[in-house]
Amino acid sequence: VRQLDAKQFIDEQFGLPTVQDIFKELEKPGRDPRGEFKTAVFAEGVEEITDLKPGMILEGTVTNVTNFGAFVDIGVHQDGLVHISSLSDKFVEDPHQVVKTGDIVKVKVLEVDVPRKRIALTMRLDESAVKNDGKSDRTLSARPRGNTQREERNSRGNNAMGNAFADALKNWKK
Repeated sequence: VRQLDAKQFIDEQFGLPTVQDIFKELEKPGRDPRGEFKTAVFAEGVEEITDLKPGMILEGTVTNVTNFGAFVDIGVHQDGLVHISSLSDKFVEDPHQVVKTGDIVKVKVLEVDVPRKRIALTMRLDESAVKNDGKSDRTLSARPRGNTQREERNSRGNNAMGNAFADALKNWKK
């Protein structure tokens, strides 16, 4: 590089200062100015959607974030969905507050629907997977979730509405 003449590489796109800067960087072998690049470590033996079993804990990369959750690549040629309600133990208003594209996350397989090529995932690793009878049991384990103000408001509203409806039915039957 030191033997080259920078003036020979000048054109209308690259001027002398640019070419000299490139030569200086080429004199420093092995130095990469980019940040460290991390990738998810996919599980051994999990290469197809049929290899997935409910309850498996895997590492994956967030490929897309939507209003209803995040899609995660877990290495089976089909991204899985982490629903907004399964992104965190706390209430999540916007999935972008929890994850962003490129994040490496740990997920648990909740459900696998091979015919429809759908994978349900959760980032709440204590969440239960599908029961053996195939019916979804997406309840939490022994660790209770605290009610958010919104959940309390909704439950109060639903009870009030239900009570009003029940009263109206009683009056209507009379």
